Amino acid sequence: MNKLANFITKIIDFFYKPFQKLLPEQLFRYAACGGGNMVLDWVLYFLIYNFVIGHDLVYLNLQIFKSSNFQICLTPHIATLCIVFPITLFTGFWLNKYVTFTQSTLHSFRQLMRYVLIVAVNLAINYFGLKLCVEVWGWYPTPSKMFITIITIFISFFGQKYFSFRK
Repeated sequence: MNKLANFITKIIDFFYKPFQKLLPEQLFRYAACGGGNMVLDWVLYFLIYNFVIGHDLVYLNLQIFKSSNFQICLTPHIATLCIVFPITLFTGFWLNKYVTFTQSTLHSFRQLMRYVLIVAVNLAINYFGLKLCVEVWGWYPTPSKMFITIITIFISFFGQKYFSFRK
């Protein structure tokens, strides 16, 4: 894993040279890693929404106890969010831990738990934002997701820098 992180860091640092007078290195790395993870999120969201879920409602049958079954119905845009979220959660954590915020001395498990907390806040913003944009305002799901992501970028950076991966 360290070899991959070092390789990614070298690539990002190569492109940092023209920007070094404009941005701190850590902010540039965060933007590069976050941007890459954001593009992964958008591409996965588009592919899963359009080709896996297929714009259909998703019904989940849950059995909590042997005698009780109940069914949950998810709209396609929320079902897609539920599928994409865990993937980008872990890719984002890995990139932040091993490429962006490498000076943090916090234990990895504590970093992960704090990271998950910040991401949970962003997930709530995504959930309610998608509900608002798609179901109330009538926007298309993919552009709605992109709009909401831009809002959560700022929350993520400051949360990760000063809480999840602080020194």
